[in-house]
Amino acid sequence: MGYVTYSQINYKFPSLSRRIGYWLILFGITALITIAVNACKSESGIVPTLPQHPNIQVFFNQNQAARYTDPYRKIERLGDNLERVMIDNVSRSKVSLDIAVQELRLPNIAKAIVEAKLRGVNVRLILENNYSRAWSEYTPEQVEKLNPRDRDRYKEFQKFTDIDNDGRLSEDELDRSDGLRLIKITNVPWIDDTADGSKGSGLMHHKFMVIDDQIVLFGSANLTMSDIHGDFTRPETRGNANNLVRIESKELAARFKQEFNLMWGDGPNGKPDSLFGTKKPSRKIDYLIVGGAQIRLKFSPDPEDTAREQTSNGLIATAIAGTKTNVDMALFVYSDEFISTILEERQQGNVQIRALVEPQFAYRDYSSTLDMWGLQSTQDCRRGKSSAWKQPIKTVGIPNLVSGDTLHHKFAILDRNLILTGSHNWTKAANFTNDEVLVAIQNETVAAHFQREYDRLYQDVTLGPTAKLVQATSKSCAERVKSKSNSLIENSEF
Repeated sequence: MGYVTYSQINYKFPSLSRRIGYWLILFGITALITIAVNACKSESGIVPTLPQHPNIQVFFNQNQAARYTDPYRKIERLGDNLERVMIDNVSRSKVSLDIAVQELRLPNIAKAIVEAKLRGVNVRLILENNYSRAWSEYTPEQVEKLNPRDRDRYKEFQKFTDIDNDGRLSEDELDRSDGLRLIKITNVPWIDDTADGSKGSGLMHHKFMVIDDQIVLFGSANLTMSDIHGDFTRPETRGNANNLVRIESKELAARFKQEFNLMWGDGPNGKPDSLFGTKKPSRKIDYLIVGGAQIRLKFSPDPEDTAREQTSNGLIATAIAGTKTNVDMALFVYSDEFISTILEERQQGNVQIRALVEPQFAYRDYSSTLDMWGLQSTQDCRRGKSSAWKQPIKTVGIPNLVSGDTLHHKFAILDRNLILTGSHNWTKAANFTNDEVLVAIQNETVAAHFQREYDRLYQDVTLGPTAKLVQATSKSCAERVKSKSNSLIENSEF
């Protein structure tokens, strides 16, 4: 028996023919759609790529539209290689390279910085004093005195550096793997925040670089394995969730360079004329236009008597006060009471609010997530007033990341067209003590990248407080103040 043709079916069974024709057409349309969608997908990622603004590019180390091979663990993984973005830009520098970063450990970016110096680029580096020692400088006795977190990080460094696995670290292995050691032995000019004559006032928490007075790179990531690629000994990790923004603008670069010069003073071995932390003068909010995108720029800290609206947290609150539809927040730590008050006002004005906060901070007594859940904190008890929202919301929680990775972002998206980002955590310390930057960018193309990252994180979210937290906050204020000691955070990114 031969094949039955469509014309034969049409002749004998016209109604069946029409149904088959319908399904053939539907199948054809579906196939075309599938082909079109696949054509739009990134060759390396699992979702389509998004267009970038010509002057403002955005990168995420967990971006699902990109793929790269981790240069240290040799793992092929989804995400933008933030280190490679920085290396590529540093490698193209011709005149000047100014870098202010809390911590620098990655050897490949260190090598790129050294190569820039060797080809005649004027390189300057500023570090946070808690992280300005190379790992190889620590003696065994000093390692034993490290807190548990830093001791674990030192052990991670040992495993990363011991390339031949012989249990000892040779000079060659140290030269190849200890990024800060390489910076120092090649005499790259550097200072830390003790250059102002103090022991370090607050945190030098910046994470930016200015290249040839024209390009600025900034974001939430430190130049470490855990912040960009993932822990060396834990191949399942993908790095703390972080972002990097690259902006090409001479005007913006000039603003960042002014901030850098305040801290640099006359440089290494000079007079203690560097200005860090609370020694800095107050800097006003700057307003710029870059490629049609509106930008507001604010550096911290400010004196505590500064008018609230002129501070970085004030800029955040002002931006939120103007929202009409949506506020999405992805924050490492969030504890600013005034911002919480403004958010509650917008919630009462029918603005949809969603918040993701790093798990190790979301449930703490000082976290403003408690306000949003309608819970009274022990801090409220001490002050004799409650910041708990009258209408608690159920769209606040924690992302479920791979064990070992943290939510290190410090961004928010307002009305899907304005983003707030930078190194600035939404805390009092970031506002009044630390060296920080907050950048507000109003542009739908830029915002779309942050929105996609947010929606990805929110897909796997645990909402609401834990039962333990609800139970703890249900106790009377007298019980809680009496029983709870004043807890401070070891990781002082406050």
